[in-house]
Amino acid sequence: MSDAETTVPVGEREAKVALPPSLRHSRELLINREASLLEFFRRVLEEAQDEEQPLLERVKFLSIFSSNLDEFFMIRVSGIKEELDQEVVSPTSDGLMPEEQLKLIRDYVVPMTAEHSRTLREEVLPRLRAAGIEIVSYDSLDEAERAALKDYFDDHVFPVLTPQGVDPGHPFPNISNLSLNLGLMVAPVVEHGITRSLTGKIEPRFVRIKVPPLVPRLVRIGKKGSRYVLVEELIAANVSELFPRMSAGRCYAFRITRDADIELRDYEADDLLRSMEQTLRKRRLGEPVRLEVAREMPRAMVAYLRDHLKLDEDDVYPVDGVLGAGDLMQLYALGRPELKDKPAEATVPAVLEGAESVFDVVRAQDVLLHHPYTSYETVINFMEEAARDPDVVAIKMCLYRTGHDSPIPKTLIEASEQEKQVTALVELKARFDEEANIEWAKRLEEAGVHVVYGLLGLKTHCKVALVVRREGENLRRYVHLATGNYNPVTAGVYTDLGLLTADEEIGEDASDLFNYLTGFSRQKEYLKLSVAPVNLREKMIALINRERDHALAGRPARIVAKNNRVADVEVIRALYEASQAGVPIELIVRGICMLRPGVAGLSETIRVRSIVGRLLEHSRIYYFANGGDEEVYTGSADWMTRNLDRRVEVIAPVTDPSLRRYLKDVALDAYLRDNVKARELRPDGSYVRVRPAPGEPRFDSQSHFEGSVSLKA
Repeated sequence: MSDAETTVPVGEREAKVALPPSLRHSRELLINREASLLEFFRRVLEEAQDEEQPLLERVKFLSIFSSNLDEFFMIRVSGIKEELDQEVVSPTSDGLMPEEQLKLIRDYVVPMTAEHSRTLREEVLPRLRAAGIEIVSYDSLDEAERAALKDYFDDHVFPVLTPQGVDPGHPFPNISNLSLNLGLMVAPVVEHGITRSLTGKIEPRFVRIKVPPLVPRLVRIGKKGSRYVLVEELIAANVSELFPRMSAGRCYAFRITRDADIELRDYEADDLLRSMEQTLRKRRLGEPVRLEVAREMPRAMVAYLRDHLKLDEDDVYPVDGVLGAGDLMQLYALGRPELKDKPAEATVPAVLEGAESVFDVVRAQDVLLHHPYTSYETVINFMEEAARDPDVVAIKMCLYRTGHDSPIPKTLIEASEQEKQVTALVELKARFDEEANIEWAKRLEEAGVHVVYGLLGLKTHCKVALVVRREGENLRRYVHLATGNYNPVTAGVYTDLGLLTADEEIGEDASDLFNYLTGFSRQKEYLKLSVAPVNLREKMIALINRERDHALAGRPARIVAKNNRVADVEVIRALYEASQAGVPIELIVRGICMLRPGVAGLSETIRVRSIVGRLLEHSRIYYFANGGDEEVYTGSADWMTRNLDRRVEVIAPVTDPSLRRYLKDVALDAYLRDNVKARELRPDGSYVRVRPAPGEPRFDSQSHFEGSVSLKA
């Protein structure tokens, strides 16, 4: 990264755009949040369309796109629909009303889902077939193959099928969220002019068959090889088995997406754990927000479903291909390494290699971890040593997403059994991880761990572990601060940072933080940490404004920020003002970015890029030139209103000069040099892929880090 953090003389820039007192409701100054998120989904889809990707990696990205869109409808679209139902008419930050939002979303989603289906049907499946992996239609099978599948159907599928007919005695069934279903019409058979109907009338009735979620979506044909048939096709081919002496019509697949955004009113919950368990049961049957149907489904059946689900015509999304394509991740589990990326090589920081004690190393110097390039075993080893070290007297930890089989909570249980004082803040409101967190909370409590469920009205999103150790006659605090969750599974596919430190002031701040989280502390002042919702918003805006002031005074000024989202209006306004003062600003934003870069007189010194590659970019780094006295921060927070105001977040300064240089001159520089997986944001909200200039070598930032992270500049 160049050290030329300079400013552009005011006279050489375009006339400034006059910023209104508030940027809210300004379509000219802000990109729509939902459009920006859908553009991220488009970048994921582009990875699936990239012919340079290994085949099963393309399948993975197709699956991720489908799953992302499911969550988008469950959370974002459901929220907009709820506003309409409650007659909430306030516009979004960029000035769109709810009806306009829904139209914008449909205008994005319809062509993208069509492109997704086309990519799978015309590009990926034929190439998989050539590689010996094939999803075939049931109609193409020979008699022997059908007979074998019939046996499988009889033994493994038929016993768990429950057809649900609809008539005056059987109301329209409750259809659970994201379940795959078959719809068909069934009528009595007329034999010799006599109907088998009790009424004497032949009235076809609608029947819903839920595809069992515990049966593999792809059913192997034969005992060897990699040929499969979709389980819904197998059910449809044998549907007559479910309706003896009845006439069963053709089966059509459909799928419902429901509101899954849990809104738990803490002030109504005497027992947060029990309230969350009760609320989770309701998620399966939240209000419908989307109906996906096989494109060939008759219009009358579509209308029938839509009527019973109380959905509008614009809520129906015909799919020309596989519904619920997220299930295709089943193929990714195949043992075909030649069709996947090579596993990332993980290293251990040199200062930890061969060390007898992590505490000895961290007491002497801060240690930076860059996952997955740094092995996550470093974090597990730190926690296991803390659990077993007889000199450790207390462990406190925030658990946001841990996973079902994480070793981290197990170490807390072990520490408690060693009679250490152990406290775990388990965030029950971590979306879609609630059930796993509830289970861990119960197990931790049973083991004697002091479990806390967070603060009223806030999610605890920070990733902090505090270890208190007796050393001689004194107590010393060791702290692990991270951008990622204590989840070894995601640690292998997310890029994240962690900082191990024995800094006394950070340790004191960590103690104050846990007192804030577990008790009634109203701590407002921290020595080094910035904590949301206490002081992080003010700190971030002050850092941006300081760069603006440096630029106006002719001192070196520059901002480079890497995070997941930029969507807070006040932060965006501060960035615009800094740009108008001439501050070079480079943002590396994985997903949502509502800021419009490169607008003359407004944001002409701002560049925004997004890296979408084999790993999910999840680390946060904030660099400020500060007139030559550079500062670098890392932590859990993005520049979003929810992170600054409605979550507990922690950002920490990186004070070790060598680690600061690594983050600036190695990590951030690599992301800014990427010309393979990077896209740049244009003022209109679209993204364009960065290509190498003539003669410029290709540079993939994620590949660059693999096996070469020294954590020194």
